[in-house]
Amino acid sequence: MHIDHNLHGGRRIVATHNGARVVTMGRHGGYVQRTYVVRGGRTYYSRTYYYHGAYRTGVYRGYYYGGRPYYGYYHPYYYHPVYYGWAYNPWPAPVYYGWGWGGSPWYGYYGGYFAPYPVYPSAAFWLTDYLLAASLRAAYEAQAEANASNAAAADQLQASTSPSAPAASGQVTLTPEVKQAIAEEVKAQLAAEQAESGKAGASSGQQAAANTNEAPPALDPARRTFVVNADLSVVADGEECSLTAGDVITRLTDTPDDDNNVNVSVAASKKSDCAAGKQVAVSVDDLQEMQNHFQEQLTAGMGELAKKQGTGGLPKAPDTSTVASDVPEPQADKTAAKTLEDQEKAADQTETEVKQEAGSSGGGSQ
Repeated sequence: MHIDHNLHGGRRIVATHNGARVVTMGRHGGYVQRTYVVRGGRTYYSRTYYYHGAYRTGVYRGYYYGGRPYYGYYHPYYYHPVYYGWAYNPWPAPVYYGWGWGGSPWYGYYGGYFAPYPVYPSAAFWLTDYLLAASLRAAYEAQAEANASNAAAADQLQASTSPSAPAASGQVTLTPEVKQAIAEEVKAQLAAEQAESGKAGASSGQQAAANTNEAPPALDPARRTFVVNADLSVVADGEECSLTAGDVITRLTDTPDDDNNVNVSVAASKKSDCAAGKQVAVSVDDLQEMQNHFQEQLTAGMGELAKKQGTGGLPKAPDTSTVASDVPEPQADKTAAKTLEDQEKAADQTETEVKQEAGSSGGGSQ
């Protein structure tokens, strides 16, 4: 069992039980990952996420690189190529679009950091704002929950009207240049999905043989910009600082070091996080989860765009029907909630025992 605490009071626990990889993130839920199917010599894994009573599932393709396993998001379905082309290419005219975020607490809190584009020349920019908003909303909720978990029980009962929100403060603006870099990543992903969409439903026998030492997508030299998806504690200039959901980093190196880290530069960050321009080390595992989350949010954004196209000023899209991929979406593992709860309790016990042992040794004050 591996336990990490971040600077904002959150805790992440990773362990393997009976062949399943179990990742818990305290009040923010977690997931249980199991081997799912083997197709074309490649192993695919199912994940069941559990958060606040709700389950969702996903498929992740296995990679093995430098003696370590990695897990990359695998699409459960694809749109027809024409829809990706419509999302990638410029629209006939720039589009004004109202998101309706004005009354949302997260938007008010991050108002100095993030602002949507005034107009959208293509769907790629609309999707950029969609995924940034989703990340910042998650960051706000995660911090509110961390504050609540560290508060007295009586204070938690009063959280329904103001959910222990972070205190508002000035923010550093997410620059147009950084947003453009994210939009370019969106366009690159749309182009890749358009190419893959023509292969959807192909039999596993037609797939290329699996590479036994294949780098995960997070190390693709063509992909450099990443949107942070969860709280991380890193070191910049010898001092610990945080990266939180919605911060943006640029990968500088392609080859992991002996600790499985690559160097990144902080491209944009919120006021209390690592300052923009700082260079820090981030694990490839964390970087791959950022890439996974990016693809998940882009998939969700394409679905939302398919629903809203032709309304609210958005142009009408061509065919938005989907084709299932060669690996079907798994059923939810309804034991995941209990597995995550048990791991949280085991971590509590482990940390209690460590504190007791430290105290009994007579060498510490805690």
